[in-house]
Amino acid sequence: MALASVENDVLGDALKRVQGEIDSVFDAFLPVPHDTSARLVEAMRYAAMGGGKRVRPLLLVSTAELYGVDRTAALCAAAAVEAIHVYSLIHDDLPCMDDDDLRHGKPTVHKVYDDATAVLAGDALHALAFEILADSQTSADPFVRSELIATLGKASGMGGMAGGQMMDMVADEEGVEYDLRTITRLQQLKTGALLAASVEMGAILGKVAPEGRAHLRAYSRDIGLAFQIADDLLDVEGDADKAGKALRKDDEQGKQTFVTLMGVDKAREQARALVDQAVAHLSSHGSEADTLRALARFIVERDR
Repeated sequence: MALASVENDVLGDALKRVQGEIDSVFDAFLPVPHDTSARLVEAMRYAAMGGGKRVRPLLLVSTAELYGVDRTAALCAAAAVEAIHVYSLIHDDLPCMDDDDLRHGKPTVHKVYDDATAVLAGDALHALAFEILADSQTSADPFVRSELIATLGKASGMGGMAGGQMMDMVADEEGVEYDLRTITRLQQLKTGALLAASVEMGAILGKVAPEGRAHLRAYSRDIGLAFQIADDLLDVEGDADKAGKALRKDDEQGKQTFVTLMGVDKAREQARALVDQAVAHLSSHGSEADTLRALARFIVERDR
């Protein structure tokens, strides 16, 4: 059997496993109350469970496994990262932002419920992320919990995902044009920061000193950019049915992307080079890092 086929089988099994495990964590943290706040929790469950690739959780869990971290603890931290990711998607789909009707092949939260419920569901998932990280089930060490909270807060706020989203929104304004350097900065914040936090948090759970995480930061930086280039390529070449969301929106809105600035062939070449670099950063690890290597390659080969 070819190496690529073996990697795909291993990664497929790992993704399927973590998808079920993250759903179980959300199920435990999101019991539906017996009062009129039930609508909010139902919307949170609708958005958070039963969909998504769970790339960020798998990055965190796989990194934590390198350092012998208890899987239950890693899954709690991974669910916190996914809660932030899901909240961002709920808000991103709203009419005031990207105005999307589909996410993961099903109607978006504001279409199933309403705009106000979608806003509250996103807000509550944001809060839930930090509630999970503050729980002793995630780590018995308060210093570890504090560092996890600080890392995810920074990655999701003005110096991370939210800041990148603002830059993306400003790009829609008349007369605003971004060059390749600015697009790279935008995507390092909007997409890369949460991916990087996932890897960093796995190492934090393993009590790896900051200076011992340099190779992991380099790995996550490269896969973050590769992930966004792959997204830009999918928007141009992908199948909307497989993607489970609307495509071609960047081109319709006249947005500058890696593809518009570099062209399809150079963008694909750059994504593959970034993945090769990412894999090389893991050279100090043996077969225990194979899932991280396979994830890096999956990022540029995915069709959704």
